[in-house]
Formats: sequence, structure tokens, C-alpha cells
Amino acid sequence: MQIINHTLESFTIEYPLERIAPWESFLFVDIETTGFTAKSSTLYLIGTAFFENGNWHIRQWFAENPGEETALLNNFFTFAASYTHLIHFNGNNFDLPYLLQKCEQLKLPHTFDKYEGIDIYKRLSPYKAFLHVPNCKQKTLEALLGIPREDRYHGGELIEVYRRYVQTPTEEGKMLLLLHNREDMQGMLRLLPLLAIYDLFNGEIRAKKVQSQHYIDYRGQDRQELLMKLSLPTALPFSLSDFSNGCYFSGEVDSGILKVPLYEEEMKYFYANYKDYYYLPNEDIALHKSVSGFVDKAHRIQASASNCYTRKYGLFLPQWDILAEPFFKRDYKSSELFFELTEERKTDRDLFSAYAAHLLEKMVKTY
Repeated sequence: MQIINHTLESFTIEYPLERIAPWESFLFVDIETTGFTAKSSTLYLIGTAFFENGNWHIRQWFAENPGEETALLNNFFTFAASYTHLIHFNGNNFDLPYLLQKCEQLKLPHTFDKYEGIDIYKRLSPYKAFLHVPNCKQKTLEALLGIPREDRYHGGELIEVYRRYVQTPTEEGKMLLLLHNREDMQGMLRLLPLLAIYDLFNGEIRAKKVQSQHYIDYRGQDRQELLMKLSLPTALPFSLSDFSNGCYFSGEVDSGILKVPLYEEEMKYFYANYKDYYYLPNEDIALHKSVSGFVDKAHRIQASASNCYTRKYGLFLPQWDILAEPFFKRDYKSSELFFELTEERKTDRDLFSAYAAHLLEKMVKTY
């Protein structure tokens, strides 16, 4: 077994990992194997990246033949014992289960029970369409950020390279195997700024300014919209924009804007306990029986779920779950929900911060 060390001189990460834990707490992990199942394949390389003495370093454990798997695992777990957080790319589905299965196969006692984990793939894959990429493979995301690679192989192609190396070891073969893993490790470090996308949907967004405004749509009609200027939880690695459900988002660095349709019209608030109400057809309104009991019986009927409402003219904003109450609808069967933009609410920054998060969540779920 060989241990190879590499220092990344003057390498910086443009993501605030320190908000989670000190940099020295993180260990990046990536493995190379000859198959997907531990019992029928060989673990031949474990790569790690870590921060030490002001620099990022890569350490690789390379098994020159399948008989060195035990030494490989023991050395890796001994080294990893001083860390508290593991970062990996799709490691929840492959790397970590594979290592545990290999330990079980070789009757080794190692576990990952004490670690907290960050799976970069798992955090980013729900936002694939929002990022406008065909998939969330590591090389796809690296290309999105313009990260160059010297390595031209994928893991499957290197299986045969390793098999040939075991039969006839060559420096060239070993360098190909190490290079692929090392660039996977460097790629993970460079992909960290993309976690700002995860933070956008899971961190705290703050509404800094909220205003309503008029605009002319493409049909020449006068429309109204709400414009929210936002403070984002983490600086974005590139400018990002999206349009969905009539809402527009644009973000750059740590600032963003959201534009939401604003509807000035009459809407209805439906009472849930309709059995306690009478409906007055002439007035097209429902009144509680404690009040409407004095109305002539000829001008009232027992309310039903569909006509037990009061009408309100005002400015309304869409919501896809009940974020703000009371909530309004255009009619009983409509699935669209709204809340009224009152003068009091226009200054409620907490409400609009929550509303911005609500809108972004809905935008990404429409894909």
C-alpha cells in the first residue's frame, strides 16, 4: 500500500464552511473501486482532502493489489478519527455504504457513527432544473463552474486500468488512477460554492425592501406587481434567474429580487363552519345565524360550503400554501389561494421574508 500526499498551494474555497464547523473539522472523501458491490469488487483507492497549517491537502491510500484492502481501510479510519464532518459527492448512496460493507466483509470494526455528513450531490440534485443542467453528476457541475480537468477518464474506464496495473505495475498506470481521484477531490472543493443554491432554499432570506409597482405587459395591459429586494444567506457563485408560476427571481452575489403578480380585484373568504351561517342571495353574502336570524326567511337560505363567504375588494398576493391568513379564493372550487396586501402588512419584513422563501420553494417544485 502506498500513501501519496499533495498540497494545494494558495488554494482557497469560496464558501463559508466555517459557519458549520472549523475548517480543520472537515474531511472530504472519495473512493475508487472495481465495481458497485463490495463483496464482488476491490477497493483500491481512498482519497481525502483536509485543511491543515493554512493549506488544503490531499492524501490518497492506494492498494497495489487486492490483498492490501485491510491495510487501506485501517489506515484511512485511523486518519479520519480526528475529524467530525465528512463531505462527499453522492457518498450517501455509494462511498459510505461501500466502505461499511467492505469492513463487514473483512471483519473490521469501523463505522461512520460519530460523523456529521454533507453530501454535495444530495444537496444540489433537487435544484437541477433551477440550475439549468441536464444532470447533477460531478463533471456536469464542474463544467457549470468552468472547472478544468486534466483527467479524461471516468471511474468505469479505470477499472481495466487498475486490473492491468495489478498484473503489470507501471508508473503511468498508477498516475492515471491517482490523477482521476485527485481531481475528484479538487473538484469537490471547487464545487462547494454551489452549496449557496442549497442555502438559497434552506437558509434565511431577508426582505430588505418591499414595494408595489405598475408595469405594461406584452399585450399592452397595465399590471401590478410586488417587488421584493432580498438579502441572500450565501453569496451565489454566478448570476442566477428563473421564471415560474408568474414569479420572477434574479440573484447576484448576496442580493436578489423577486417579482410577484399583484391582483386588484374582488375575492372571497370562505367560512369553514357553514352550518352556522345563512346565505343571503340578494346581497350575495353569508352572515352568521346570530346576526342573520332576524332577516326575513324569504331572503335567506341555509348556507352551504360553496356559498358561505364574504366578499372583499383589495390587493391580493398569491400563495400556494396557507402562509398568511385570512386566505382568499376567487371561487369555491378554485385551488389558487391569496392573501390581502394591507397597509399594515406592507411593513411586515418578517412576513415577506417568509413569503420570499415560500415563493422560491414553489418555483423549484414546479419543475
